[in-house]
Amino acid sequence: MPPPIARYFAGKNAGDFGTGLAGFSESAVVQDEGHRHEGPAAIRAWMEETSARYNDKAEIKRAARNGDEIEVTAQILGTFPGSPITLRFRFTLEGDRIARLEIES
Repeated sequence: MPPPIARYFAGKNAGDFGTGLAGFSESAVVQDEGHRHEGPAAIRAWMEETSARYNDKAEIKRAARNGDEIEVTAQILGTFPGSPITLRFRFTLEGDRIARLEIES
């Protein structure tokens, strides 16, 4: 697992949003639940809001790399109907930073 992606999951799971955000580029974009979050401030706000709303924790089940794209499958546990669920996290890296993250069921 590339370090910026490992930091994202470790930080998000621990509620340490600074660590979770550290691997994202300044122009990074997150696409989740039909919403686009662009730039560090918006991404941090998204992390904080989803953690507060869902109290979600990810357990990584699989990761596969294809060039600069890494797809991670994780079981998500939280305080939401249907928990746990399995989601796919598609990361695009530019160098050693996350440029894009798309989350899908």
